[in-house]
Amino acid sequence: MRYLATYDLMETFRNTNQWMGATAQAIGGYPAMAMFPNPMMQFLSAWGEVTERSFARMVARPDWGIHSVVGEDGRDHVVSVETLVEKPFGDLVHFKVQGRAEKSRRVLLVAPMSGHYSTLLRSTVASLLPDAEVYITDWHNARDVPVSKGKFDIEDYTLYIVDFMRHLGPDINVVAVCQPAPLTLAATAYLAEIDPDAQPNTLTLIGGPIDPDAAPTDVTDFGNRVTMGQLEELAIQRVGFKYKGVGRTVYPGMLQLNSFMTMNAEKHTQAFSDQIWAVARGEAGDHDKHNKFYDEYLAVMDMTAEFYLSTVDRVFKGLEIAKNEFVVDGHKIDIGKITDVAVKTVEGSKDDISAPGQCYAALALCTGLPDDKKAHHLEEGAGHYGIFAGRSWRDNIRPLVLDFMDQNAGRHAAMAARKKGEAKLKAV
Repeated sequence: MRYLATYDLMETFRNTNQWMGATAQAIGGYPAMAMFPNPMMQFLSAWGEVTERSFARMVARPDWGIHSVVGEDGRDHVVSVETLVEKPFGDLVHFKVQGRAEKSRRVLLVAPMSGHYSTLLRSTVASLLPDAEVYITDWHNARDVPVSKGKFDIEDYTLYIVDFMRHLGPDINVVAVCQPAPLTLAATAYLAEIDPDAQPNTLTLIGGPIDPDAAPTDVTDFGNRVTMGQLEELAIQRVGFKYKGVGRTVYPGMLQLNSFMTMNAEKHTQAFSDQIWAVARGEAGDHDKHNKFYDEYLAVMDMTAEFYLSTVDRVFKGLEIAKNEFVVDGHKIDIGKITDVAVKTVEGSKDDISAPGQCYAALALCTGLPDDKKAHHLEEGAGHYGIFAGRSWRDNIRPLVLDFMDQNAGRHAAMAARKKGEAKLKAV
């Protein structure tokens, strides 16, 4: 119970700042103030509006906001979000395009669980919808999962991905973005041994830490500097009484957000200062560039303590994926067992979170995969966000990924059919 009060104290701080912002906005916008025009009142109201919105969005789950897509017939088709598989810590959802024939190209996006909701990939989903059936892993906020639902660490995460891929079938094309890249690679290798017929058709890994030591960054340096005991003491708390997950040990979203912000503190401070003046001048909009970015950036979710700690300990410190020593549910995974799944890695030359070389390391681990099923792309000038949701993704990477899927369409199914045929001949 030691950290229950600390968690509630953080929520109290957030709630108080939200209230102060709303109060300042109300005072500055009070009609009587217009009788005595004063720039300070406009500034007070602007500060309140930006402050209230900033602290309010920290506990709000963003909406997908994908309402329609233009079909080949030139008409807008309504998009509905359907849950296919429901689990305590995350669901498999499908973006169903109404009135459109099902696309043969099927894509599963494995979203990161690294502080933000799966809606971080909203623009990625929207860019793929015109050309594919899109599915995504929709992870839940740990604060909302009762303790009775049990633990959730990186092994559980990997098995979730295994279940989702099994549900969708072998003709699926999997795209893992950032944090889940090593675990998705492990899940594919797990299927290669346990259930070969359920392997995906292609696997695309984007900016993920397969081998964090291949190209050190501030993120990997931090993981190496602190001990697990220090990390647990500094980062882990228990969910307070306000939420369903009361008592669950988590790495709180508020602490994660603090880490995100301090990495580029000067940039964020300037952005908020500029936004306050823009609101005061009447130049800001509800969906302007600033609000569009920070509505998503500030919306954070808690991670289970066991998931966060096991990620740092086993992926970053122990390098279990990089050394091909990862164990899931007592089974030692061998990435070299992947022989039928085409694998592509994508990196950004200016990625300061998962630097070039970390994701590329996946191809060397796929020792059982022929070279014609391996591909790599380094996007010059692109940062971490740009390689999956920015201009670099839209203009360059997305077409390459879709071409990669098409070039390898049906290869896994054909290989499985051939192996079955060979097995029958041997039996005769």
